[in-house]
Amino acid sequence: MADKDSRAGHRYTDPALLTWLDDLHAGFDPALRRAFEAPDREAMPAIQVGRSEGRLLGLMARLVGARKMVEVGTLAGFSALNLARALPADGHLWTVEFEAKHAAVARANLAAAGLDERVTVVLGDALTVLPTLEPQGPFDLVFVDADKERYDVYGRWAAANLRPGGLLLCDNAYFFGKLLDRSSPGAAAVRRLHEESRAHFDTVCVPTPDGLLLGIKR
Repeated sequence: MADKDSRAGHRYTDPALLTWLDDLHAGFDPALRRAFEAPDREAMPAIQVGRSEGRLLGLMARLVGARKMVEVGTLAGFSALNLARALPADGHLWTVEFEAKHAAVARANLAAAGLDERVTVVLGDALTVLPTLEPQGPFDLVFVDADKERYDVYGRWAAANLRPGGLLLCDNAYFFGKLLDRSSPGAAAVRRLHEESRAHFDTVCVPTPDGLLLGIKR
């Protein structure tokens, strides 16, 4: 029987339990390990999605039959690798990264995984890059994991460029547990994302470690 209060589920976050489940359901092969460990190896911030979250991204892409996808925020390419593996042979992922070093590391990781032909790592500010991708749309999936202060802007872009039935996924939907902080511009932008997305998407916030907004475009 399900617990009457879903918040009680937080008591099950024992690290050994989570590691066992990660190993079982989201184990590493060499390409995934290379990408996941790249931030530590390359002196980059280790802020990529977790193993199970990466696995979830790929499964969600498969569920909607995604053929054209956009990611905002590449880092070392771990999430891009998970998404790209879900693509059919004629599919493509465009992933946007602001930092040149991060983009170079991601390209190397994707090439090592044999996915460089299915993924284009686009270097630049997302607000400049995203309009240039619009001729490739409409898209089947947009994943956002970038600067939180512009999450509302990215959500609006996704609403305008996803096909009906397309999927919006946004990591850090809890804003590091500070979503209700009224003094934070970043929290305000993420709250706007939550609020505005309901006008275009059927939505839910999945209780991953820092929340994953999931929306299906109407």
